Amino acid sequence: MSGPESDDGTGQDKGRVMDGALVGDGGAALAFTGLSRRDQVSALDERLDRGVHGLCFSAYQEGQSPERKSRIDPAQTRARLELLAGRTRWVRTFSCSDGNDAAPAIAHELGMKTLVGAWLGEDRAENERELAAVAELARAGHADIVAVGNEVLYREELSEDELVAYLHRARELLPAGTPIGYVDAYYLIAQHPRIVAASDVLLINCYPFWERCSLERSLGYVQEMVARVARVAGGKRIVISETGWPSAGAPLGDAIPSMEGALLYALNLMDWCERQGIDLFYFAAFDEDWKAGPEGGCGPHWGLWDKHGARKHVL
Repeated sequence: MSGPESDDGTGQDKGRVMDGALVGDGGAALAFTGLSRRDQVSALDERLDRGVHGLCFSAYQEGQSPERKSRIDPAQTRARLELLAGRTRWVRTFSCSDGNDAAPAIAHELGMKTLVGAWLGEDRAENERELAAVAELARAGHADIVAVGNEVLYREELSEDELVAYLHRARELLPAGTPIGYVDAYYLIAQHPRIVAASDVLLINCYPFWERCSLERSLGYVQEMVARVARVAGGKRIVISETGWPSAGAPLGDAIPSMEGALLYALNLMDWCERQGIDLFYFAAFDEDWKAGPEGGCGPHWGLWDKHGARKHVL
């Protein structure tokens, strides 16, 4: 998730937020605002009952984190994915290490397709292990799309040259015809034509919240983000690989976390993407405590389900 590099809980970010380059008024009006909360919840229930396109998924629970190298038991992954079966057609995973590699096969077994992430960073040996693991999953038929890296340009952990080399290496390792892409903030994809050229699908993260955008302007803001990438896409498919709104935490400029805002944002993004034929992976399926570290007070509160696996938006 492209957010502040740190947050002290006051709403003042200590690192970067996006690049502030969008200049429109973000004027697309939010739908569903005239409905009662009961009807808004019912509208989200209806969408989940018929299955949204995609959800971002990881199975870390209390006391676990990728930073601690916590190993996730497959039974834990299965229990979480069973909650999503029938609610989403796709899941997106972020890593093929520490037990995360069990998720794609379980998701397929439960009837969901997979956007499988190979996590890249500064550790070249670990990067090679991730590529080998995602290739093994793809050869077994469990990777419908592969994301080679997530926000390594944003984190400044790899250069463009290094990332392009990893994309080419992944293409050599994966079965022929496996679609590949790289996930990062929309503006970084737009700024790197070599990444666009090396990708089959453009995987863009769109977070009005991290750009201090108000909820009222958020839908128009996402529309501008997608339009910016479309201008350089050369007709390639654009997928929103992450977007969301936190249900709690400190405000960031005009962006104010709340349960009501999270519900309205989810409804509007899912509705607009469906009408436009844009594939959307909503962030996230579950709240995760460990994200309080890298993302501040809002970090643990992005899920449609809470950390215990209960739906958050209920009557």
